[in-house]
Amino acid sequence: MSALTTAHNFALTIAAEGHGELDPNNGNHESLNAYAIGGGALAVLLFLLFVVTRFNRDR
Repeated sequence: MSALTTAHNFALTIAAEGHGELDPNNGNHESLNAYAIGGGALAVLLFLLFVVTRFNRDR
């Protein structure tokens, strides 16, 4: 079995798990909240933007 075939089989397995074909719970976790994840990501990105603009004072 070549490395390409192994990688292909692994990718198919991961894709099947993500679409719920192998997982009876459809691959979704009950405790994950899309608004909390998005809000947290937005907060982190805004914080990084603030830090970058504070340290980028050339003049």
